[in-house]
Amino acid sequence: MRILIIGGTGAAGSRIAAEAQWRGHAITIASRTTGMRVDASDTEAVAAAAARMDVVIAATRPALGREADVVAVTAGLTTGTARAGARLLVVGGASPLRVPGTGRTALEDPRWVPPTIRSIAAASTRQLEILQAAGRESAWTYLAPAADFAPAADFPAGADRAPGLGQGSYRLHLGRDGSVPDLVIAADGTSRISMEDFALAVLDEVEGPRMLRGVIAVGA
Repeated sequence: MRILIIGGTGAAGSRIAAEAQWRGHAITIASRTTGMRVDASDTEAVAAAAARMDVVIAATRPALGREADVVAVTAGLTTGTARAGARLLVVGGASPLRVPGTGRTALEDPRWVPPTIRSIAAASTRQLEILQAAGRESAWTYLAPAADFAPAADFPAGADRAPGLGQGSYRLHLGRDGSVPDLVIAADGTSRISMEDFALAVLDEVEGPRMLRGVIAVGA
């Protein structure tokens, strides 16, 4: 498939790009500074970049202190990909996910979103709200990682994997009928996913869509 990865040089985006390339997809990497230069807040620029693409993966993240940029970026991505007729997969955050048994979102629970990252986490919630407000001409899917989302090298190596490698597996919660799913929490009480394993989930969604105009929560 022809895949455009906007933000494909970042921590999550580069791992998604590597997985897509390994699977034999034709990938184009775009960012503000390297590869194909695309300003994701510019609808026309996004539409031009997405032309003749099957899927656009948005792995963008606002800089600290510029969280408000998420509004223009998400609007540009949503409208631009719709004009190009391309599917949009957005790498989001855990903040809008529901905490099982509490009636609260992860953003509202300091166990999962500590105060130090609340402003950047809130941008992920706003990102989803903009997608949800888009018309049905926009074919988007929001992929929300677990609360602890980092390279595999940041997690302790287990008996079943070497340091720096993902487990090669993941679990999903799907938001049915427009609902937002629960945060994926493991039996040991942790909520985590390596960027390498998250990339598997993203590419599996590219190749075998499970959700359209909805949310997929991904965890270990």
